[in-house]
Amino acid sequence: MSERRVLLVIGGGIAAYKCLELIRRLVERGIAVRCVLTRAAKELVSPLTVAALSGERVYDELFSLTDEAEMGHIRLAREADLVLVAPATADLLAKMANGLADDLASTLLLATDRPVLVAPAMNPVMWAHPATRRNLARLVADGIGVIGPAEGDMACGETGPGRLVEPRELLDAVLARLEPEGRPLSGLRALVTSGPTREPIDPVRFLANRSSGRQGHAIAKALADAGAEVTLVSGPVAIPDPPGVRTVHVETAREMLEACLGALPVEVAVCAAAVADWRPETAPEQKIKKEPGAPPPVLRLVENPDILATLARHPTARPRLVVGFAAETGDLEAKARTKRAEKGCDWILANDVSEGTGVFGGARNRILLITGEGPAEAWPELAKEEVARRLVERVAGVLGRRSP
Repeated sequence: MSERRVLLVIGGGIAAYKCLELIRRLVERGIAVRCVLTRAAKELVSPLTVAALSGERVYDELFSLTDEAEMGHIRLAREADLVLVAPATADLLAKMANGLADDLASTLLLATDRPVLVAPAMNPVMWAHPATRRNLARLVADGIGVIGPAEGDMACGETGPGRLVEPRELLDAVLARLEPEGRPLSGLRALVTSGPTREPIDPVRFLANRSSGRQGHAIAKALADAGAEVTLVSGPVAIPDPPGVRTVHVETAREMLEACLGALPVEVAVCAAAVADWRPETAPEQKIKKEPGAPPPVLRLVENPDILATLARHPTARPRLVVGFAAETGDLEAKARTKRAEKGCDWILANDVSEGTGVFGGARNRILLITGEGPAEAWPELAKEEVARRLVERVAGVLGRRSP
């Protein structure tokens, strides 16, 4: 790692202090770090401290005669293996998405031809603002990697998504990009579905289920951590998008199927979403009103498309490995084996979602893995993140890669 170099662009968010720990950890691993501070960042972290930790001079002025003579912003943009923007404020994301270059940081980001990661950090309302969501979607479409944000208490006193991820997660993301050969699924494409679907009854009501998306999101993150290029197709959930993953947000089963087909071809597909089996045949544009004395409306249901079976039986782009989930109540193994045969998938991860198990919406899961006609493999109760890691180990083994 001695010849690896990271260009760290520190934005003007209160979480800029976390970058000091990140710099220390990178330098300890023999990775050279050059730092660029925005004008706002200099109000939050001292350039002298950054220089002392990195062992390199700090850059902050676009029109510095000395800097341009000794380095030049074009060379600075190109002489790195990776560019990391942390914290990536709403302002920096907007500049990047729209190609603005009015200071050293934004000019470097427009001039670089190196891989770029951004770690957003901002107020939860700013993070949820349509302008920020548009800018982020444009950056992802341009190939920019995204880490976080995390959810929790903010410096402004509010709570929600928008916290800069911790230095350990930033470090892991940087090392993953600098050491792709050390990740067992590097170069493979993966598709994961997660969360529930919502099937509209009218503009204000819908059919859905209690899926939280925690298991599917954990699997998407574990695949990305193992080096895969992951597309996550998520129904409506209340948890953040996993870092390092391209996430497509959908509502209905038909939208989820369209997004999945659009993500093909992939080597592995993991269908962890709890897709509604049926949807109302019609969904009026106006709210269904309760009329005094009138009987309740009759909902006529029609079958939704079967996403797992569609992927498993795709005529031209079937993934090498198709994994499904079976959320069942009672006769777990028998129902899971039947589902595997009916869908045509390779593996089924069955779990008991009976009342009281706490699987839907909870942090833990108990899996019964069925990979063929042999005996089922019972996993102990584990955190959903550990279930995801175990699954990725199995995926890596089957696809001929080294276990993570």
